[in-house]
Amino acid sequence: MKRLLQVTYRNRLLISLTPADFAWVQNHLTPVVLRVGDVPMPAAAPLTHVYFVEQGIVSLVARFSDGEQAEIGLVGYEGVVGLPLILGSDRTPYDGQVQMAGLAWAMPAEALHAMLQRSAAFSERLLRYAQASAVQVASTALANARYTLVARLARWLLMCHDRVEGDDLPTTHRFLSVMLGVNRTGVTEVVAALERAGVIATKRGTITILDRAYLLTQAGACYGTPETEYARLIERA
Repeated sequence: MKRLLQVTYRNRLLISLTPADFAWVQNHLTPVVLRVGDVPMPAAAPLTHVYFVEQGIVSLVARFSDGEQAEIGLVGYEGVVGLPLILGSDRTPYDGQVQMAGLAWAMPAEALHAMLQRSAAFSERLLRYAQASAVQVASTALANARYTLVARLARWLLMCHDRVEGDDLPTTHRFLSVMLGVNRTGVTEVVAALERAGVIATKRGTITILDRAYLLTQAGACYGTPETEYARLIERA
């Protein structure tokens, strides 16, 4: 199989590695198709791989024993699924579930641990990403606790828009209600209002972003902090 050049990868963590680290890591990467509904990081199960997302979106979903659930974070081509393995654990109480189909590069846990020991630069890069991810989770908690549903939905649409090519977001009202932790009626009303305002267009299973600037005004302060932190920790490091 022909080896791809580092610059041809889309995953921003892989692109940011030193050439020497990338060459070693590349030998341990296997392409994996991400299908909607797949759970590459299952809750409470031993984790065998990390997944550098190349295309698509994986939702980090918290579920309690009474069945309540909500999304606490998103991972797209900027990141990696499987942070517990990087932080010294082999499992998590949360699921990593594919929200939008795509592709990822799977790296076995054994190879990951070997590389963390082998390269301080690689270890620092992934720990920096873990910090950016923690900021995103904390920002999601604050948004859910203190901001309106309109702002939260605008934030979610912007975060997904950041992680896809083009303006189409495959999703449904039911999925949005689960991810945002609200009832479906409320989501339907807000989506309809945004569509009437010409901000989005909807068809079965898809929301199309038409006016990103308007979504930014609606999201206000609840969008931007994780994105700024990621840029500081990864892109400007």
